[in-house]
Amino acid sequence: MNPGLLLFAVHAVLAVLAIVGILRRRKDPVAMLAWIFAVLVLPILGSVLYFLMGEDRVRRRAVRKRQRVAHLLTHLSHRAARRSEPVLGQHDTVLPAGLETIERIGRRLADMPAVGGNAVEVYDEGKATFDALEEAIRSARQYVHMEYYIWQADRTGAHFRDLLVERARAGVECRVLLDAVGCFRLTRRFLRPWKQAGVKYAFFLPLEPLRRRISPHLRNHRKIAVIDGHTAFVGSQNIGDEYRGWRRRLGPWYDSNLRIRGPAALFVEQTFAEDWLFATREDLADDRYFPEPPWAGESVVQVLPTGPDQDVSALAQLVFAAVAAAERSIRIETPYFVPHAALQQALLHAALRGVRVQLVVPTRSDAPLVLWAGRSFYRELIEAGVELYEFDDGMLHAKIMTIDDRWCMLGSANMDIRSFRLNFEITALVYDAAVAARLSHLVAEHCRRSRRIDLKDMRRRPVLAELTEGAARLFAPLL
Repeated sequence: MNPGLLLFAVHAVLAVLAIVGILRRRKDPVAMLAWIFAVLVLPILGSVLYFLMGEDRVRRRAVRKRQRVAHLLTHLSHRAARRSEPVLGQHDTVLPAGLETIERIGRRLADMPAVGGNAVEVYDEGKATFDALEEAIRSARQYVHMEYYIWQADRTGAHFRDLLVERARAGVECRVLLDAVGCFRLTRRFLRPWKQAGVKYAFFLPLEPLRRRISPHLRNHRKIAVIDGHTAFVGSQNIGDEYRGWRRRLGPWYDSNLRIRGPAALFVEQTFAEDWLFATREDLADDRYFPEPPWAGESVVQVLPTGPDQDVSALAQLVFAAVAAAERSIRIETPYFVPHAALQQALLHAALRGVRVQLVVPTRSDAPLVLWAGRSFYRELIEAGVELYEFDDGMLHAKIMTIDDRWCMLGSANMDIRSFRLNFEITALVYDAAVAARLSHLVAEHCRRSRRIDLKDMRRRPVLAELTEGAARLFAPLL
């Protein structure tokens, strides 16, 4: 048979099977059309990508995982809540007026309540974050649990690797969970000191096609560190030299992180325990890892772990509810902006009803396709009154959202479809006006150092740029 005819026949068969699968999903019509477009425009490759990355398969895998550990999730939820009761019994958790609905949505979707008694510190500079993390690790007496999407084999990565080796040899239990794709460059030689010192480490969903069905699109994007159950770090900063601004390709690197001390740290530990069980089957449901939390401050914090193991996208629901509830201001800082239709309409509606909406994104990105797709949304947002800024002075990697300067969201999630649907993320909702004001000031400072995009800029864009952005937008539901 003619090779060309053979390839066409293979393409036709795969395309029919893929399109049948897409139509049977009956999910978001835009995503369905995007997948059909990819299948038809990318012969064979489009179909293979669908079979590897189709959302239904992710959901089925996640559901099976959730069923296998349902007993642990229930146990951990009860334990974390019970451990918080002594604190909450003495000091009631009081939410700011009008935020009860937001807290209730997060609690129903992620099974984690807001808890008071926390001290929250904001870090917006790489060195300060790493210094605080190192100090906390050195102070550990019982355990250090860390979970990161990227851990580089560079000076910073080696420093924190050796720090854990030191603590493990001092008798501290150390566990590290790494994403298999984000950390694919790590070698056995780099990891050998951990193994020799007794530091336990594992990879989340390793790509082992001979042993399991791989899911290259289902990634653990969380950045977590928990020390002795009373201190937790949550934010956007991975472990590597670029997060210190030591790599010139993207210039200075800007992240945002929180150090949380108090009862909310238990819920970060609960998130780590769930992920650790997924990866290793080791059960951490033990009092050693969930000590009675101290009363450390006045902040009310709600931990929101999200991912494709949830039937409803908790992150999308929370962000939509936050935008809809805003009365005066919405400030968003994100490195990757590819909104789904509901979020786009919510932002447009907020701006049209008089809410000041500020959106800050980087001019340069390590994901050009995402950058181009995001720019295709600019015109509609600007026409509605959204203030849109591009940050030129380096890589803006922070993920921040503040509402009315009264409360805020900060964590690992981007404002894109991937974070809402496919990535395992973690976000801290801080119901504290002082913390929200601190982050709002940070966003305002980045706005001041950015270039505001207006309609004149959009009209001056070259035709080639418009075509590139429009083409990238076609793939937005897949990014």
